Amino acid sequence: MLKEFKEFIMRGSVMDLAVGIVIGAAFTSIVGSFVNDILMPPIGLLLGKVNFSDLFINLSGQEFASVAAAKEAGAATLNYGLFINNVINFLIVAFAIFLVVKAVNRMKRQPEPAPAEPTTKDCPYCFTSIPIKATRCPHCTSQL
Repeated sequence: MLKEFKEFIMRGSVMDLAVGIVIGAAFTSIVGSFVNDILMPPIGLLLGKVNFSDLFINLSGQEFASVAAAKEAGAATLNYGLFINNVINFLIVAFAIFLVVKAVNRMKRQPEPAPAEPTTKDCPYCFTSIPIKATRCPHCTSQL
């Protein structure tokens, strides 16, 4: 059983999947930083100095200045600002994956077209190339 497990793990597709997961996790953190640190601050500034990560609805009835303060107090909140950030993260990652898959599909070797049907054959007597439908060789006049 251990031998079978080792063979399963060492197959190329499993190793490719493991590498893809590690790269995907790293890519996700890069995109998260891009959204939270580069993309959302200018958008928040354009919308009236709004910090999306601090947008929330407090369900406990108490006043809190930020999501972090509400979480620290253990208050129930609907964190729709964080949800907006995560939706934008998802859209960027999905678009990047779309571009990668599109590029990989473009690089894949296209199957070669099937060879065309032959239009000629060789005369069995003089070996001259003649049309397939011919019943007599035009060169040696043999019956085919």
